[in-house]
Amino acid sequence: MIPSLATDRLHLVPPSLSVLPAEREFFASERSSFVGGPAPRHKAWRVIALHLGHWQILGYGMWAAIERDSGAPVGLVGLWGPEPWPMPELAYHLYEEAEGKGYATEAGRAVLDFARDRLGMRELASMIAPANAASQSVARRLGAENTGREFRADPDGPAVEIWRHDLTGERP
Repeated sequence: MIPSLATDRLHLVPPSLSVLPAEREFFASERSSFVGGPAPRHKAWRVIALHLGHWQILGYGMWAAIERDSGAPVGLVGLWGPEPWPMPELAYHLYEEAEGKGYATEAGRAVLDFARDRLGMRELASMIAPANAASQSVARRLGAENTGREFRADPDGPAVEIWRHDLTGERP
């Protein structure tokens, strides 16, 4: 069973078809370029199924982030660690109307606490494209540091930077 988490402004719930319209819009836009997009409509359905399967295989995964007040989906956030990732990742993507509100940082803190307190993890990575300044800012606010190492999920694809989250100390 996939747990749910709550923050002051968000519910983090298992991904479901209720977020499919927002995922379709996201993957149709350039905003998705750092997570494998833009992509055709059918990819959004597959992404939801992929994340549910990730939970089954690894016991952790992504949540749909939902505004508590409005019930509107704002993005996906959680833990990601498929083959060949060197370590589990704190990953996130927000929908356009949710950017700039601090949601990624707020949800990220809840996920870091879950990883440490419920899963016993001691470190996580965030794999961030060098051009993704917004994601780098979130990682910094969450206390991550750029390791100076690169990772390529696809040997022919672009390299991303490995940002490390230390879960053994106090969080900012």
